[in-house]
Amino acid sequence: MEKWRKSLHDSITSPEELGERLGIDVSAFGAVAERYPMRITPYYLGLIEQPGDPIWLQCVPDSRELAVDCLVPDPLDEERLSPVAGVIHRYPDRVVFLVSSECAVYCRFCMRKRHVGCAHGVMAEGAHDAALSYVADTPAVRDVILSGGDPLLLDDGDLEEILGRLRAIPHVEMIRIGTRVPVTLPERITQRLCRMLKRYHPLYVNTHFNHPREITPRSREVCSRLADAGIPLGNQTVLLKGVNDDPDTMKRLMQMLLAIRVRPYYIHQMDLVQGTGHFRTSVATGTAIMEGLRGHTSGMATPYYVIDAPGGKGKIPVLPECVADRGETLLLRNYRGELIEYRDIDD
Repeated sequence: MEKWRKSLHDSITSPEELGERLGIDVSAFGAVAERYPMRITPYYLGLIEQPGDPIWLQCVPDSRELAVDCLVPDPLDEERLSPVAGVIHRYPDRVVFLVSSECAVYCRFCMRKRHVGCAHGVMAEGAHDAALSYVADTPAVRDVILSGGDPLLLDDGDLEEILGRLRAIPHVEMIRIGTRVPVTLPERITQRLCRMLKRYHPLYVNTHFNHPREITPRSREVCSRLADAGIPLGNQTVLLKGVNDDPDTMKRLMQMLLAIRVRPYYIHQMDLVQGTGHFRTSVATGTAIMEGLRGHTSGMATPYYVIDAPGGKGKIPVLPECVADRGETLLLRNYRGELIEYRDIDD
């Protein structure tokens, strides 16, 4: 068994296992884990220093996930924007291709919390064929983003088959892979994987570091391995209450990312996903963080701060000209000139 597969096999998948490992009371976690699966790799578990710290908050079930609120399972309307199973077509020239339904660690703030890791979220046989046919039959699509779940939890052979079939489509100019395994399962980034990925340029990898403590000697090593294969690396961070919602933490994260050859790309405002409301901050918190970055560190360490607008209206950078009104409800202007209401909160 490959080392990374063994790590997945040895992961903690129940509150009882977590309680035994850490010697803590986990009685409050059971109902949460029944609804929203848990998996914590041995590596990521080792980054926890104490209950409630920024790593713990991202991976350990929390009773607040079951809170009744006004949030919804699919605020970005991905299912409506799915012309065939496994494809989300929101922007004119690019699609998201969902190639996997599992992750190495099930993040408690996941935007696809409704199905990732759940039995009903398992990819149906033939789903990849239908998705690939859609891309081939849609000449406007020049950019394909592999997502899931985590695409890098596919075996090398399965992933290479998808990449090869995409590369055979003349109008597909670039391929992107969104993955969190450099953060949660660095064993997966093998030399063999990198040699394979190198054959499918132009290929880009966006990963997902949320806190400076996630940048370790091992994650640094595997990001270097990907960069040495000629793969440009970007990072998408989610703004999370209690994890990275202060300027100093975010600035240090962005600086450390550049030091490991990962370019900060986006800071995302939390999506309005059911079960994740306890991670939300106000938009004012996000703009204060951006003020703490601009001019206080390299421009290369300053990503876009964006809101992924409800209803599948697209990512909107939070800039003065994009916010038409302030108050409990923001009016945001997207790339089509549409005004979209976004419900803000008080911190």
